[in-house]
Amino acid sequence: MASDPPARILVIDDDDAIRRLIVKYLKKNGLETYEAADGLEGIKIFRKTKPDLLLCDMRMPDTDGIEVLKVVKNESPLTPIIMISGAGLIDDVVEALRLGAWDFLIKPFSNISILKHAVNNSLHRAQLEWDNRLYRRQVEAANRELQASLAVLREDQEAGRHVQIQLLPEPESRFGTYTFSYILVPSLYLSGDFLDYFELGDGCLGFYIADVSGHGSSSAFVTVLLKSLITQAIRRYKNHGDTMVVQPVKVFEYLNSEVLHAGLGKYLTMFYGILDTKTHTLRYSNGGHYPPPIVKSGKSAEFIPGEGLPVGLFEFPGYTERSLDIPSPFLLTMFSDGVLEILDADNLKEKEKYLLNLCENPEVTIDSLEADLKLDRVKDSPDDIAVLLMRRS
Repeated sequence: MASDPPARILVIDDDDAIRRLIVKYLKKNGLETYEAADGLEGIKIFRKTKPDLLLCDMRMPDTDGIEVLKVVKNESPLTPIIMISGAGLIDDVVEALRLGAWDFLIKPFSNISILKHAVNNSLHRAQLEWDNRLYRRQVEAANRELQASLAVLREDQEAGRHVQIQLLPEPESRFGTYTFSYILVPSLYLSGDFLDYFELGDGCLGFYIADVSGHGSSSAFVTVLLKSLITQAIRRYKNHGDTMVVQPVKVFEYLNSEVLHAGLGKYLTMFYGILDTKTHTLRYSNGGHYPPPIVKSGKSAEFIPGEGLPVGLFEFPGYTERSLDIPSPFLLTMFSDGVLEILDADNLKEKEKYLLNLCENPEVTIDSLEADLKLDRVKDSPDDIAVLLMRRS
């Protein structure tokens, strides 16, 4: 794999000795350099070469450093400029920084390594600025796609339902010894419940179940946003090695920020897991999802430990990650809270006990749960219902 090309630095200084010293030092540190003996020449070289960074003397005859700074900032606002002055006047510093200089050095340098530190810091900051702009463009493009999807949903409920179904995974998928299956019953034509499972490569699987506050069209719009945001994270992981999508806490922080600042007036509860099929371990985080997922690895079933706050409701919810070994056989069953609305039990404790008993059935499948919960007969449910199973055989 080819390494990145060296950064290109333009040094502008009318003092030949200082300029050559700087150029020599930068070259020694693996940087490509251009040099100019005055501001006018420096501007010409800047326009021709488009360097990654400028080092420019403040005091030069004719076209001085301030003029160079103004020209560069006007033509290339993100190009970092470090100003250098032998006078050391505070007015120079203030004026240069006001006009957009990124740093300011006083010559002669007490330690030449100060120059290296300033250059590295400015190049790193410039890279972050470019990455942020690229990320924002990607988000804006994704938002445009989202808006197009939302427009389809608003125009036609039938088309909206079709779109939502298309966003869901296959009803049953097998990944080696692991099988995922689900059923989703909307209370209206569109659902505020959503789920997904996906391969990330190298034996790594991701999955989640989410329940958007409310139900119907407005909540369904948020499920489209959720799918879009997770898909972006998966792309960045596969194309650029961004590991956020395999870190449950980071995923929740990302989603929390996006949903909160989207101003949709919605939040969601969510359980997100990353499964390593090589080590058979599960790392997960719970974003306020209730009832908690149920695990069964022996004869008895129990609620998985760990809880957290909903996504998109608080600025700093403080999510935590937990891990779990996956023996064989193993079953993880996830319900949305809509299932509690249809259970014939006197109180919440009895409803939880009923769900645990269902999952203790050694032959439990998504079909058996659908039958036991009578989901095929549910009419006019007050809330959406989703059930997601993950089984290791």
